Amino acid sequence: MYWCLSCSFPTLDFGNGEPEEVVIQRATDGTLGILKACLNSKTVKRVVLTSSASAVVFNGSGVEMMDEAYWSDVDYIKASNLPIGPYFISKTLTEKRALEFAQEHGLDLVTLTPTYIHGPFICPNMPSSVHISLAMVLGDREHYGLLINTPMVHIDDVARAHNFLLEYPEAKGRYICSKDTITIEEMFEFLSAKYPEYSIPTLECLKDVEGLKTSGKLVDSGFKFRYGLEEMFDGAIQCCKEKGLL
Repeated sequence: MYWCLSCSFPTLDFGNGEPEEVVIQRATDGTLGILKACLNSKTVKRVVLTSSASAVVFNGSGVEMMDEAYWSDVDYIKASNLPIGPYFISKTLTEKRALEFAQEHGLDLVTLTPTYIHGPFICPNMPSSVHISLAMVLGDREHYGLLINTPMVHIDDVARAHNFLLEYPEAKGRYICSKDTITIEEMFEFLSAKYPEYSIPTLECLKDVEGLKTSGKLVDSGFKFRYGLEEMFDGAIQCCKEKGLL
């Protein structure tokens, strides 16, 4: 038996206002509880845990391209005083503790760390990851700074990556899941050309910020992404229209 443990699909509300310790404790306890059940079952061959790229990139290192060896720094996140800081911290500490538990008990655990998950969604409200990805369409200036060199992946590719890692015999450790990294200039050009009906901010409003790139370990292992930017944005915008969110 194989087990897929998902903790960060794009239905999560990043900014629900709960105390940091509550967010961290619930995420860690819930994950470890499931891992213990898998271990005790004696039938689970491998567990694939959905983490998040937020457990990788927030460390102040200044490195342009980060791979699976990088971890977000809890002290750095706290010092940044971000409203969604508790979420970043919980993802980092939960993934670390899960990997430690697996190593201590001989459990075959692989973690998938998606970047911004984009595309269609089934929840009634707009997921936070989709909201951030659509910030320039929505005119949400507060999140423009998160769109520099934005790494993105389609929700269906995230699901497919889980299945791939469950079946890939050599899977080990962490895997960043990201299809496209788009600069804010490229996003401006893409959105302006494809969706002229929306008021996309000018490049003058978006300059002087920097971003990050992510590694290709998942692709190097043989996984092939199926969906690109057009499918991500088309799916997300169509869902927003159908649900009256746009």
